[in-house]
Amino acid sequence: MTYYTFKQPTRHSIFYWLLFLIFVFETSYSQAQTTMITPPYLQKGDTVALVATARKNIDNNLQPAIDLLHSWGLEVVIGKTIGLDNNQLAGTDEQRAADFQAQLDNPNIKAIWCVKGGYGTVRMVDLLDFTKFKMNPKWIVGFSDVTVLHSHLNTLGFQSLHAIMPLTAPRATPQAIESLKKALFGESLSYQVAAFSKNKIGTATGRLVGGNLSILYSLFGSASAIDCTDKILFIEDLDEYLYHIDRMMMNLKRNGCLESIKGIVVGSMTKMKDNDIPWGKNAIEIIEDVTQKYNIPILYNFPAGHIQDNRALILGKKVTLDVQEKGGTLTFE
Repeated sequence: MTYYTFKQPTRHSIFYWLLFLIFVFETSYSQAQTTMITPPYLQKGDTVALVATARKNIDNNLQPAIDLLHSWGLEVVIGKTIGLDNNQLAGTDEQRAADFQAQLDNPNIKAIWCVKGGYGTVRMVDLLDFTKFKMNPKWIVGFSDVTVLHSHLNTLGFQSLHAIMPLTAPRATPQAIESLKKALFGESLSYQVAAFSKNKIGTATGRLVGGNLSILYSLFGSASAIDCTDKILFIEDLDEYLYHIDRMMMNLKRNGCLESIKGIVVGSMTKMKDNDIPWGKNAIEIIEDVTQKYNIPILYNFPAGHIQDNRALILGKKVTLDVQEKGGTLTFE
């Protein structure tokens, strides 16, 4: 009979085992952070739901967007929030959440297209349960206030689509409309942007995050805040005072976001406002001032945001940002 003796582990062996376990944990965590799930791309015959997560939509104004989806071979479901009127909002927080939840949980719905922005999505996001969405992910589409959903989905590890909305579709450029179709149906996306004197030359690769600067700023410190580490950050904004652009950029700097990102894509800064005593810099100059110390590529005047030429951006997808003297490119993997 063979006898085995148990050898007491030494202090050094325990120490190395702990180091090994820490390495495995950190590696797994890092992989979890860098792996983003892509919802299934659309096919003809799929159904898209139109819902309101924020400002009310009580006018009969969705037919152009419905016709657009039909022209792509898609079916349309109109959410229960369309037509609801609760002061500024499309129904109560509970009504908006219930409508969005129904579309999340319905396996026949392949994309949810938010009809408009404004304000209010943040009031309902914590009422949502993404359990069934995780088992059956779908594209969430929109911009502006929909940045709340984009950021929250990013923390859950899912890609989403920053693009035109049903109410902006009728006045969107053909290029913006075509980019939405390409993104939804899984066609390749790559953008070229003209040279600009304030661009910062360089090349970087990372996952694209971001959206509306005011929303991103408001989400820091919450469960929906983006992780900036090794990311390419996209920002845009509308109707903000210039000093507040400075305040928000300083927040990105002080919370470490600008220290950890690999590049910045700046979209439209539309209808900026100033005080009686001028701030002294426009929005682009403010961003340049706050980011000048960082050795990262920065591309300005990207066609996305509160403009007619609002090109689709797949948030959470890996991109290569290449900024040179002749201009810049943003290419999705």
